[in-house]
Amino acid sequence: MMEKREFADLAHVNHDWLQARHHFSFGKYWDPDRMGFGPIRVWNDDEIAPQTGFPMHPHQNMEIITYVRKGAITHRDNMGNEGRTEAGDVQVMSAGSGVMHSEYNLEHDETRLFQIWIEPRAAGGSPRWDAKAFPRGSRSGKLEILASGFDKDVEAGALMIRADARLYGATLQKGQTVHHDVAPGDHLYLVGSAGRVLVNGEEIAARDSLAIRDVETLTITGLDDESEFVFVETQSGMH
Repeated sequence: MMEKREFADLAHVNHDWLQARHHFSFGKYWDPDRMGFGPIRVWNDDEIAPQTGFPMHPHQNMEIITYVRKGAITHRDNMGNEGRTEAGDVQVMSAGSGVMHSEYNLEHDETRLFQIWIEPRAAGGSPRWDAKAFPRGSRSGKLEILASGFDKDVEAGALMIRADARLYGATLQKGQTVHHDVAPGDHLYLVGSAGRVLVNGEEIAARDSLAIRDVETLTITGLDDESEFVFVETQSGMH
């Protein structure tokens, strides 16, 4: 099963300083048929105006991943963490038993990002935050695990999350192809970030999405130079 959703069909909420597109029900957008995909509960496509952002607010019992597409986002929280995450890089936050944080675009230009929420494998626990630079060149022509709930991936350089999930990213030149085997029961949610890619014969433009399950192998080919995409792979009991 592969279900495509074009960017133009996403729910759009205009907050003036924030142009938010929601892949799944979130805030003012409610659709009982789009409550998530597997343990993925939120995938927001946000455009944040310069010198604006999300003031301090609480979360709990959610794994929150931010993938910056353009510009940068500055994080602060009540644990004393502060960090600036630039385009192509990733930050993660395990809300755990409860955390307060803010996310601001302190740049002179618009920031664009994907924010992804995944249900944790267990409720509670101490909150934590981390961020890491992932040079786009290091994943040119290949898939790279950017965040993961599995020790072997974290030891290899992925950011740690407390969920049975992995976030992958890749940048493909025109004509380059990558393959990814999909285990039975996996759910994959793929979103284009730049350029166009062909996924098992389905064309995905920047900010389009593809919900995937019951597929044995993904064959992904770049249709433009610097075609970039990310996907989350989840499964109950992944290893």
